Amino acid sequence: MPSSTRTRRTRTTTAPGSGRRADALTLVGLILLALNLRAAITGIPPVLATLQSALHLTGAQVGVLTTLPVLCLGVFAPVAPALARRVGTETVLAAALGLILAGILVRTLPTQAALFAGTLLAGAGIALGNVLMPAVIKRDFPDRIGTMTGLVMTLMAATGALAAGLAVPLTTAGGWRTALTVWAAPALAAATAWTLLAARRAPHRPQATSPLPAARTAPRASVLRSPLAWAVSALLGIVSLCFYVLVAWTPQIMRDAGYPAAEAGAMTSVMLTLGIPLGLAVPVAAARVTDQRPLVVTVIALKAAGLTGILLAPQQAWAWTGVLGVAIGAAFPLAMTILGLRSPDPATAARLSAMAQAGGYLLAGCGPAAFGILHALTGSWKTPILLLIACTVPELLVGLVAGRPGFVGAR
Repeated sequence: MPSSTRTRRTRTTTAPGSGRRADALTLVGLILLALNLRAAITGIPPVLATLQSALHLTGAQVGVLTTLPVLCLGVFAPVAPALARRVGTETVLAAALGLILAGILVRTLPTQAALFAGTLLAGAGIALGNVLMPAVIKRDFPDRIGTMTGLVMTLMAATGALAAGLAVPLTTAGGWRTALTVWAAPALAAATAWTLLAARRAPHRPQATSPLPAARTAPRASVLRSPLAWAVSALLGIVSLCFYVLVAWTPQIMRDAGYPAAEAGAMTSVMLTLGIPLGLAVPVAAARVTDQRPLVVTVIALKAAGLTGILLAPQQAWAWTGVLGVAIGAAFPLAMTILGLRSPDPATAARLSAMAQAGGYLLAGCGPAAFGILHALTGSWKTPILLLIACTVPELLVGLVAGRPGFVGAR
Protein backbone atom coordinates (compact mmCIF):
# COMPACT_ATOMS: atom_id res chain seq x y z
CA MET A 1 0.00 0.00 0.00
CA PRO A 2 1.41 3.42 -0.92
CA SER A 3 2.54 5.59 1.96
CA SER A 4 0.06 8.32 1.01
CA THR A 5 -2.77 5.84 1.40
CA ARG A 6 -1.53 4.82 4.83
CA THR A 7 -1.40 8.46 5.83
CA ARG A 8 -4.93 9.11 4.69
CA ARG A 9 -6.34 6.14 6.55
CA THR A 10 -4.44 6.97 9.70
CA ARG A 11 -5.81 10.47 9.59
CA THR A 12 -9.35 9.15 9.17
CA THR A 13 -9.20 6.72 12.05
CA THR A 14 -7.29 8.79 14.57
CA ALA A 15 -8.80 12.22 14.11
CA PRO A 16 -9.88 13.99 17.30
CA GLY A 17 -13.04 12.60 18.73
CA SER A 18 -13.05 9.46 16.60
CA GLY A 19 -11.39 7.18 19.10
CA ARG A 20 -14.35 6.24 21.27
CA ARG A 21 -15.17 2.56 21.21
CA ALA A 22 -18.84 1.68 20.88
CA ASP A 23 -20.51 -0.70 23.31
CA ALA A 24 -23.34 -3.16 22.69
CA LEU A 25 -26.14 -0.70 23.46
CA THR A 26 -24.72 1.82 20.97
CA LEU A 27 -24.61 -0.89 18.32
CA VAL A 28 -28.19 -1.93 19.09
CA GLY A 29 -29.26 1.71 18.98
CA LEU A 30 -27.61 2.21 15.60
CA ILE A 31 -29.32 -0.90 14.23
CA LEU A 32 -32.73 0.21 15.53
CA LEU A 33 -32.16 3.68 14.13
CA ALA A 34 -31.49 2.22 10.68
CA LEU A 35 -34.71 0.21 10.85
CA ASN A 36 -36.72 3.43 11.09
CA LEU A 37 -35.21 5.60 8.34
CA ARG A 38 -37.11 4.24 5.32
CA ALA A 39 -40.32 2.41 6.25
CA ALA A 40 -42.36 5.50 7.14
CA ILE A 41 -41.70 6.82 3.62
CA THR A 42 -41.78 3.74 1.37
CA GLY A 43 -44.97 2.37 2.92
CA ILE A 44 -47.09 5.23 1.58
CA PRO A 45 -46.85 5.08 -2.28
CA PRO A 46 -48.34 1.56 -2.68
CA VAL A 47 -51.53 2.66 -0.82
CA LEU A 48 -51.91 6.13 -2.31
CA ALA A 49 -55.02 5.13 -4.24
CA THR A 50 -56.62 3.81 -1.05
CA LEU A 51 -55.70 6.94 0.90
CA GLN A 52 -57.01 9.14 -1.89
CA SER A 53 -60.34 7.35 -1.82
CA ALA A 54 -60.68 7.09 1.96
CA LEU A 55 -59.68 10.66 2.77
CA HIS A 56 -60.96 12.30 -0.43
CA LEU A 57 -57.55 13.64 -1.44
CA THR A 58 -57.20 15.69 -4.59
CA GLY A 59 -54.52 15.01 -7.16
CA ALA A 60 -52.56 18.01 -5.89
CA GLN A 61 -52.75 16.73 -2.32
CA VAL A 62 -51.46 13.33 -3.41
CA GLY A 63 -48.53 15.08 -5.09
CA VAL A 64 -47.78 17.01 -1.90
CA LEU A 65 -47.99 13.83 0.15
CA THR A 66 -45.37 12.09 -2.00
CA THR A 67 -43.09 15.14 -1.92
CA LEU A 68 -43.46 16.23 1.72
CA PRO A 69 -41.31 13.51 3.36
CA VAL A 70 -38.35 14.17 1.07
CA LEU A 71 -38.65 17.94 1.51
CA CYS A 72 -38.61 17.39 5.28
CA LEU A 73 -35.33 15.52 4.92
CA GLY A 74 -33.82 18.59 3.30
CA VAL A 75 -35.42 21.29 5.46
CA PHE A 76 -34.63 19.73 8.84
CA ALA A 77 -31.18 18.31 8.01
CA PRO A 78 -29.19 21.53 8.73
CA VAL A 79 -30.34 21.75 12.36
CA ALA A 80 -29.00 18.32 13.35
CA PRO A 81 -25.29 19.19 13.90
CA ALA A 82 -26.15 22.30 15.94
CA LEU A 83 -28.58 20.35 18.12
CA ALA A 84 -26.02 17.58 18.62
CA ARG A 85 -23.40 20.07 19.77
CA ARG A 86 -25.85 21.71 22.15
CA VAL A 87 -27.60 18.77 23.83
CA GLY A 88 -25.69 15.67 22.68
CA THR A 89 -26.15 13.20 19.87
CA GLU A 90 -27.97 10.59 21.93
CA THR A 91 -30.58 13.10 23.07
CA VAL A 92 -31.18 14.36 19.54
CA LEU A 93 -31.57 10.83 18.19
CA ALA A 94 -33.97 9.90 20.99
CA ALA A 95 -36.06 12.95 20.14
CA ALA A 96 -35.86 12.17 16.42
CA LEU A 97 -37.20 8.67 16.94
CA GLY A 98 -39.90 10.08 19.17
CA LEU A 99 -40.94 12.33 16.28
CA ILE A 100 -41.04 9.33 13.94
CA LEU A 101 -43.20 7.42 16.42
CA ALA A 102 -45.54 10.37 16.92
CA GLY A 103 -45.80 10.92 13.18
CA ILE A 104 -46.71 7.29 12.50
CA LEU A 105 -49.44 7.36 15.14
CA VAL A 106 -50.82 10.78 14.20
CA ARG A 107 -51.22 10.02 10.53
CA THR A 108 -53.33 6.97 11.25
CA LEU A 109 -56.12 9.27 12.42
CA PRO A 110 -58.79 9.36 9.66
CA THR A 111 -58.40 13.01 8.65
CA GLN A 112 -56.44 14.81 5.96
CA ALA A 113 -54.85 17.15 8.50
CA ALA A 114 -53.59 14.23 10.58
CA LEU A 115 -52.16 12.49 7.52
CA PHE A 116 -50.11 15.53 6.54
CA ALA A 117 -49.14 16.49 10.10
CA GLY A 118 -47.99 12.96 10.85
CA THR A 119 -45.97 12.83 7.64
CA LEU A 120 -44.31 16.13 8.60
CA LEU A 121 -43.38 14.85 12.08
CA ALA A 122 -42.01 11.56 10.75
CA GLY A 123 -40.07 13.35 8.02
CA ALA A 124 -38.47 15.71 10.55
CA GLY A 125 -37.39 12.78 12.73
CA ILE A 126 -35.98 10.85 9.79
CA ALA A 127 -34.03 13.94 8.68
CA LEU A 128 -32.29 14.24 12.06
CA GLY A 129 -31.49 10.53 12.11
CA ASN A 130 -30.17 10.56 8.53
CA VAL A 131 -27.72 13.36 9.25
CA LEU A 132 -26.32 12.05 12.53
CA MET A 133 -26.02 8.41 11.51
CA PRO A 134 -22.80 8.86 9.41
CA ALA A 135 -21.27 10.98 12.18
CA VAL A 136 -22.03 8.32 14.80
CA ILE A 137 -20.39 5.69 12.58
CA LYS A 138 -17.35 7.94 12.11
CA ARG A 139 -17.15 8.56 15.87
CA ASP A 140 -17.82 5.10 17.28
CA PHE A 141 -16.63 2.82 14.45
CA PRO A 142 -13.77 4.75 12.81
CA ASP A 143 -11.97 1.63 11.66
CA ARG A 144 -15.13 -0.05 10.33
CA ILE A 145 -16.76 2.68 8.27
CA GLY A 146 -17.45 0.40 5.31
CA THR A 147 -18.80 -2.48 7.39
CA MET A 148 -21.04 -0.35 9.60
CA THR A 149 -22.28 1.79 6.72
CA GLY A 150 -23.04 -1.43 4.88
CA LEU A 151 -24.95 -2.78 7.86
CA VAL A 152 -27.17 0.27 8.27
CA MET A 153 -27.73 0.61 4.52
CA THR A 154 -28.77 -3.05 4.37
CA LEU A 155 -31.23 -2.60 7.21
CA MET A 156 -32.63 0.57 5.65
CA ALA A 157 -33.09 -1.18 2.33
CA ALA A 158 -34.68 -4.23 3.98
CA THR A 159 -37.24 -2.25 5.96
CA GLY A 160 -37.95 0.01 2.98
CA ALA A 161 -38.65 -3.01 0.79
CA LEU A 162 -40.66 -4.72 3.52
CA ALA A 163 -42.82 -1.64 4.06
CA ALA A 164 -43.52 -1.33 0.33
CA GLY A 165 -44.21 -5.05 -0.05
CA LEU A 166 -46.52 -5.36 2.96
CA ALA A 167 -48.47 -2.15 2.41
CA VAL A 168 -51.08 -3.56 0.03
CA PRO A 169 -51.55 -6.95 1.81
CA LEU A 170 -51.88 -5.23 5.21
CA THR A 171 -54.34 -2.75 3.75
CA THR A 172 -56.37 -5.59 2.27
CA ALA A 173 -56.32 -7.51 5.55
CA GLY A 174 -56.92 -4.72 8.06
CA GLY A 175 -57.24 -1.39 6.28
CA TRP A 176 -54.77 1.39 5.52
CA ARG A 177 -54.51 2.40 9.18
CA THR A 178 -53.17 -1.07 10.05
CA ALA A 179 -50.63 -0.84 7.22
CA LEU A 180 -49.29 2.42 8.64
CA THR A 181 -49.55 1.66 12.37
CA VAL A 182 -47.43 -1.50 12.25
CA TRP A 183 -44.26 0.59 11.94
CA ALA A 184 -44.84 2.20 15.31
CA ALA A 185 -43.32 -0.86 17.04
CA PRO A 186 -39.74 -0.50 15.72
CA ALA A 187 -39.94 3.26 16.26
CA LEU A 188 -40.85 2.73 19.91
CA ALA A 189 -38.01 0.24 20.38
CA ALA A 190 -35.48 2.61 18.83
CA ALA A 191 -36.70 5.61 20.81
CA THR A 192 -36.34 3.57 24.00
CA ALA A 193 -32.78 2.50 23.17
CA TRP A 194 -31.60 6.04 22.43
CA THR A 195 -33.38 7.39 25.50
CA LEU A 196 -31.38 4.92 27.59
CA LEU A 197 -28.17 6.02 25.85
CA ALA A 198 -29.04 9.67 26.44
CA ALA A 199 -29.77 9.03 30.12
CA ARG A 200 -26.49 7.17 30.51
CA ARG A 201 -24.55 10.10 28.99
CA ALA A 202 -26.48 12.76 30.92
CA PRO A 203 -23.82 13.28 33.64
CA HIS A 204 -21.29 14.19 30.95
CA ARG A 205 -21.05 17.43 29.06
CA PRO A 206 -23.02 17.50 25.78
CA GLN A 207 -19.82 17.91 23.79
CA ALA A 208 -18.62 14.55 25.09
CA THR A 209 -21.64 12.79 23.58
CA SER A 210 -21.61 14.69 20.32
CA PRO A 211 -19.88 13.47 17.19
CA LEU A 212 -18.65 17.04 16.72
CA PRO A 213 -15.70 17.51 19.08
CA ALA A 214 -13.61 19.15 16.38
CA ALA A 215 -16.24 21.73 15.48
CA ARG A 216 -14.32 24.60 17.06
CA THR A 217 -11.20 23.91 15.08
CA ALA A 218 -12.95 23.24 11.75
CA PRO A 219 -15.04 26.24 10.74
CA ARG A 220 -18.41 25.39 9.25
CA ALA A 221 -17.71 27.66 6.27
CA SER A 222 -14.82 25.42 5.21
CA VAL A 223 -17.31 22.77 4.10
CA LEU A 224 -19.31 25.23 2.04
CA ARG A 225 -16.12 26.44 0.36
CA SER A 226 -14.99 22.96 -0.62
CA PRO A 227 -15.61 21.88 -4.26
CA LEU A 228 -15.34 18.28 -3.08
CA ALA A 229 -18.10 18.85 -0.53
CA TRP A 230 -20.34 20.28 -3.24
CA ALA A 231 -19.60 17.27 -5.46
CA VAL A 232 -20.50 14.84 -2.67
CA SER A 233 -23.68 16.83 -1.98
CA ALA A 234 -24.70 16.90 -5.64
CA LEU A 235 -24.05 13.16 -5.98
CA LEU A 236 -26.24 12.35 -3.00
CA GLY A 237 -28.91 14.74 -4.28
CA ILE A 238 -29.18 13.20 -7.74
CA VAL A 239 -29.04 9.68 -6.32
CA SER A 240 -31.83 10.54 -3.88
CA LEU A 241 -33.91 12.26 -6.57
CA CYS A 242 -33.87 9.15 -8.75
CA PHE A 243 -34.57 6.87 -5.79
CA TYR A 244 -37.61 8.75 -4.53
CA VAL A 245 -39.04 9.30 -7.99
CA LEU A 246 -38.86 5.57 -8.70
CA VAL A 247 -40.29 4.62 -5.31
CA ALA A 248 -43.17 7.08 -5.73
CA TRP A 249 -44.08 6.40 -9.35
CA THR A 250 -42.94 2.90 -10.35
CA PRO A 251 -46.24 1.31 -9.21
CA GLN A 252 -48.24 3.77 -11.34
CA ILE A 253 -45.89 3.45 -14.32
CA MET A 254 -46.31 -0.31 -14.26
CA ARG A 255 -50.09 -0.12 -13.84
CA ASP A 256 -50.29 2.20 -16.84
CA ALA A 257 -48.14 -0.29 -18.76
CA GLY A 258 -50.85 -2.90 -18.21
CA TYR A 259 -49.70 -4.71 -15.10
CA PRO A 260 -52.18 -5.44 -12.26
CA ALA A 261 -51.85 -3.28 -9.13
CA ALA A 262 -50.56 -6.15 -7.01
CA GLU A 263 -47.90 -7.05 -9.58
CA ALA A 264 -46.88 -3.42 -9.96
CA GLY A 265 -46.46 -3.18 -6.18
CA ALA A 266 -44.48 -6.41 -6.19
CA MET A 267 -42.10 -4.97 -8.79
CA THR A 268 -41.43 -2.00 -6.54
CA SER A 269 -40.85 -4.31 -3.60
CA VAL A 270 -38.43 -6.48 -5.58
CA MET A 271 -36.62 -3.38 -6.84
CA LEU A 272 -36.09 -2.28 -3.25
CA THR A 273 -35.29 -5.79 -2.03
CA LEU A 274 -32.35 -6.05 -4.42
CA GLY A 275 -30.76 -3.21 -2.50
CA ILE A 276 -30.53 -5.32 0.66
CA PRO A 277 -27.40 -7.35 -0.18
CA LEU A 278 -25.94 -4.44 -2.12
CA GLY A 279 -26.38 -2.18 0.88
CA LEU A 280 -23.90 -4.39 2.72
CA ALA A 281 -21.54 -5.30 -0.11
CA VAL A 282 -21.08 -1.92 -1.80
CA PRO A 283 -19.89 0.08 1.25
CA VAL A 284 -17.45 -2.67 2.20
CA ALA A 285 -16.07 -2.77 -1.33
CA ALA A 286 -15.91 1.02 -1.55
CA ALA A 287 -14.04 1.34 1.74
CA ARG A 288 -11.40 -1.16 0.65
CA VAL A 289 -10.18 1.04 -2.21
CA THR A 290 -8.94 4.61 -2.24
CA ASP A 291 -10.62 5.47 -5.56
CA GLN A 292 -14.36 4.86 -5.85
CA ARG A 293 -14.75 6.18 -9.41
CA PRO A 294 -14.98 2.74 -11.10
CA LEU A 295 -17.87 1.88 -8.80
CA VAL A 296 -19.56 5.19 -9.60
CA VAL A 297 -19.33 4.59 -13.35
CA THR A 298 -20.69 1.03 -13.06
CA VAL A 299 -23.67 2.01 -10.94
CA ILE A 300 -24.67 4.94 -13.17
CA ALA A 301 -24.36 2.82 -16.31
CA LEU A 302 -26.74 0.25 -14.82
CA LYS A 303 -29.21 2.99 -13.89
CA ALA A 304 -29.19 4.42 -17.41
CA ALA A 305 -29.67 0.94 -18.87
CA GLY A 306 -32.63 0.15 -16.60
CA LEU A 307 -34.40 3.42 -17.33
CA THR A 308 -33.81 3.04 -21.07
CA GLY A 309 -35.20 -0.48 -20.95
CA ILE A 310 -38.41 0.63 -19.23
CA LEU A 311 -38.80 3.37 -21.83
CA LEU A 312 -38.22 1.18 -24.89
CA ALA A 313 -39.36 -2.29 -23.78
CA PRO A 314 -41.91 -2.02 -20.92
CA GLN A 315 -43.12 -5.54 -21.69
CA GLN A 316 -39.88 -6.72 -20.05
CA ALA A 317 -40.55 -4.63 -16.95
CA TRP A 318 -39.51 -7.32 -14.50
CA ALA A 319 -36.04 -7.45 -16.02
CA TRP A 320 -35.63 -3.67 -16.14
CA THR A 321 -36.88 -3.10 -12.61
CA GLY A 322 -34.34 -5.72 -11.56
CA VAL A 323 -31.55 -3.75 -13.23
CA LEU A 324 -32.83 -0.57 -11.60
CA GLY A 325 -33.00 -2.35 -8.26
CA VAL A 326 -29.31 -3.17 -8.53
CA ALA A 327 -28.49 0.41 -9.60
CA ILE A 328 -30.45 2.34 -6.97
CA GLY A 329 -29.68 -0.33 -4.37
CA ALA A 330 -25.97 0.33 -4.87
CA ALA A 331 -26.11 4.08 -5.55
CA PHE A 332 -27.34 5.35 -2.19
CA PRO A 333 -24.99 3.18 -0.06
CA LEU A 334 -22.10 4.16 -2.33
CA ALA A 335 -22.90 7.87 -1.97
CA MET A 336 -23.17 7.58 1.82
CA THR A 337 -19.90 5.65 2.04
CA ILE A 338 -18.15 8.26 -0.09
CA LEU A 339 -19.49 10.91 2.30
CA GLY A 340 -17.83 9.13 5.22
CA LEU A 341 -14.60 8.43 3.37
CA ARG A 342 -14.21 12.04 2.24
CA SER A 343 -14.60 13.25 5.86
CA PRO A 344 -11.35 13.47 7.89
CA ASP A 345 -13.13 13.48 11.28
CA PRO A 346 -16.59 13.13 12.89
CA ALA A 347 -17.12 16.90 12.99
CA THR A 348 -16.65 17.19 9.25
CA ALA A 349 -18.78 14.07 8.71
CA ALA A 350 -21.70 15.68 10.52
CA ARG A 351 -21.39 19.01 8.73
CA LEU A 352 -20.90 17.37 5.34
CA SER A 353 -23.84 15.06 6.04
CA ALA A 354 -26.05 18.03 6.90
CA MET A 355 -24.92 19.96 3.83
CA ALA A 356 -25.33 16.99 1.48
CA GLN A 357 -28.69 15.93 2.82
CA ALA A 358 -30.13 19.44 3.05
CA GLY A 359 -29.29 20.32 -0.54
CA GLY A 360 -29.66 16.77 -1.79
CA TYR A 361 -33.08 16.08 -0.37
CA LEU A 362 -34.44 19.50 -1.31
CA LEU A 363 -33.42 18.62 -4.86
CA ALA A 364 -34.86 15.14 -4.50
CA GLY A 365 -38.06 16.54 -3.00
CA CYS A 366 -38.82 18.31 -6.26
CA GLY A 367 -38.45 15.05 -8.18
CA PRO A 368 -41.72 13.17 -7.51
CA ALA A 369 -43.84 16.30 -7.99
CA ALA A 370 -42.01 17.35 -11.17
CA PHE A 371 -42.24 13.80 -12.49
CA GLY A 372 -45.99 13.75 -11.88
CA ILE A 373 -46.50 17.20 -13.42
CA LEU A 374 -44.59 16.20 -16.55
CA HIS A 375 -46.73 13.09 -16.85
CA ALA A 376 -49.90 15.12 -16.48
CA LEU A 377 -48.78 17.66 -19.06
CA THR A 378 -47.59 15.16 -21.66
CA GLY A 379 -50.07 12.37 -21.02
CA SER A 380 -47.34 9.73 -20.99
CA TRP A 381 -44.31 8.59 -19.03
CA LYS A 382 -41.88 9.03 -21.94
CA THR A 383 -40.75 12.58 -21.18
CA PRO A 384 -40.35 12.08 -17.41
CA ILE A 385 -38.29 8.92 -17.95
CA LEU A 386 -36.13 10.69 -20.53
CA LEU A 387 -35.49 13.40 -17.94
CA LEU A 388 -34.33 10.79 -15.43
CA ILE A 389 -32.00 9.34 -18.05
CA ALA A 390 -30.61 12.82 -18.68
CA CYS A 391 -29.91 13.21 -14.96
CA THR A 392 -27.34 10.42 -15.17
CA VAL A 393 -25.00 12.79 -17.05
CA PRO A 394 -24.50 15.33 -14.22
CA GLU A 395 -24.58 12.42 -11.77
CA LEU A 396 -21.58 10.91 -13.55
CA LEU A 397 -19.71 14.22 -13.63
CA VAL A 398 -20.06 14.95 -9.91
CA GLY A 399 -19.54 11.29 -9.08
CA LEU A 400 -16.15 11.31 -10.76
CA VAL A 401 -15.13 14.26 -8.57
CA ALA A 402 -16.58 12.83 -5.34
CA GLY A 403 -15.16 9.37 -5.94
CA ARG A 404 -11.51 10.28 -6.31
CA PRO A 405 -9.20 10.09 -3.26
CA GLY A 406 -9.06 13.08 -0.93
CA PHE A 407 -10.62 14.76 2.08
CA VAL A 408 -13.02 17.66 2.38
CA GLY A 409 -11.02 20.65 3.62
CA ALA A 410 -7.65 19.18 2.59
CA ARG A 411 -5.35 21.32 0.49
